[in-house]
Amino acid sequence: MAQYFEVHPDNPQPRLLKQAVALLERGGILAVPTDSSYALACHLDDKAAVDRLRQIRGVDDKHHLTLLCRDLSELANYARVDNRQYRLLKSATPGAYTFILEATREVPRRVSHPQRKTIGLRVPHHKALQELLAFHGAPLLATTLIPPHETHPMNDAQEIRDRFEKVIAGVIDAGACPSEPTSVIDLTPMGTGGEAVVVREGRGDIAALGLV
Repeated sequence: MAQYFEVHPDNPQPRLLKQAVALLERGGILAVPTDSSYALACHLDDKAAVDRLRQIRGVDDKHHLTLLCRDLSELANYARVDNRQYRLLKSATPGAYTFILEATREVPRRVSHPQRKTIGLRVPHHKALQELLAFHGAPLLATTLIPPHETHPMNDAQEIRDRFEKVIAGVIDAGACPSEPTSVIDLTPMGTGGEAVVVREGRGDIAALGLV
């Protein structure tokens, strides 16, 4: 049965988050709240956990997984970013945006897009998730918690536990979060002089980035 961590949304208890991190380090998958919806997250370097993450989500290796990063300096270790891209990233983070960028060698090939060699990256604006990332000490690999054959992300921690308790290690409940996925923006065209491409318009305000 999945462990259930009920944490304060503004002052999450370190003891509980450290217990959740221990599950990740043992290969577990967590359901974590974000500033858009819940996400499934696992250790970046655990191949078996990544395979289970894709299986639970019902996606193949061509589906962009996302690295949840604490800040832009951490993001830059995993993606090649030029000055134009950095300015846009700086204006949008932290926030409910996922950016597709060219992956560096720090990203295992099995988690980047097999043809494009790209990866989704995100700096979330959610206190409990930020603290979890701090205790983990590295980005987490994640995907929006949209059940297979469904279109809407989940945002109720108890419902997630009831539905996925046999296949995930834990659920972090920090209160209600939105039920809208991130806006997804492909920044790779900017690397060759082009413009950013909006792949999916979600919770992140596209107009605020001048992309309308």
